[in-house]
Amino acid sequence: MVNKGSKTNYYVYVYIDPRNFEEFYYGKGRGSRKHAHLNDDSDSEKSRRIKAIKKEGLEPIIRVIARNLSEHDALLVEKTLLWKLGKQLTNISSGHYAENFRPHDSLHKHLSGFDFQNGLYYYNVGEGHHRNWDDYVAHGFISAGQAPRFRDAMLGLQAGDFVAAYLKGRGFVGIGQITQSARPVRDVLIDNIPLLQKELVCPNIGENSNDLEKSEYVALVEWVRTFPRNEAKWKSKSGLFTSQLVRASLDGQPETVKYLEQEFAVDFEELLA
Repeated sequence: MVNKGSKTNYYVYVYIDPRNFEEFYYGKGRGSRKHAHLNDDSDSEKSRRIKAIKKEGLEPIIRVIARNLSEHDALLVEKTLLWKLGKQLTNISSGHYAENFRPHDSLHKHLSGFDFQNGLYYYNVGEGHHRNWDDYVAHGFISAGQAPRFRDAMLGLQAGDFVAAYLKGRGFVGIGQITQSARPVRDVLIDNIPLLQKELVCPNIGENSNDLEKSEYVALVEWVRTFPRNEAKWKSKSGLFTSQLVRASLDGQPETVKYLEQEFAVDFEELLA
């Protein structure tokens, strides 16, 4: 697991309560890092437990679990341990690799990207100066960009993932599968023709195309079913999921998923299998 050329002086350690031998804190570090918490005077749950142990004339048992690791591998081992015993620990999760681990309390249901090879995502069309739904349908793509956070949202979509496209003020207008992950608009070909040479309703999609931070990023899509904006699917005051984010997982939105299956005549479990 050690990467060649990486510094391998990191380790992963555990704090154990000697009163009941419960593991209550995992961490990663190097040198004397594993002892630093003994003098922590904060009001964290970890610090309170250490103080309670010391009050009884004892010391936490500190043990190194894995050694000679790169920082990358130490973070991954630490996150694995945190996931396994998360609710029993005093750690405040660092967020490292959080998206790579299944959420707790979800073993009773199927999750896209975990139990299925691909993910199911809400996608916000964000129609305006740089993008237009009619272009998406006509040429088979979706996009976002003009800032790093929007670019990164697009880069989070992988080939094979499914998206439910939402048009603000209208409703859901399309279900499609990503066939090519996002890339700068200047590099996108459709039928071997650069997208920027296509006749588009919104040619402004090419704005900032020479700036990789501000460029629009385009992912190709094979649409399963689409509707024009005036036939968008929506049900007021129904609790259907929407977000201002470009991309959001629909794993925790069973009512929205059920509504989409009914309105678009699809079976996501079958599509994602």
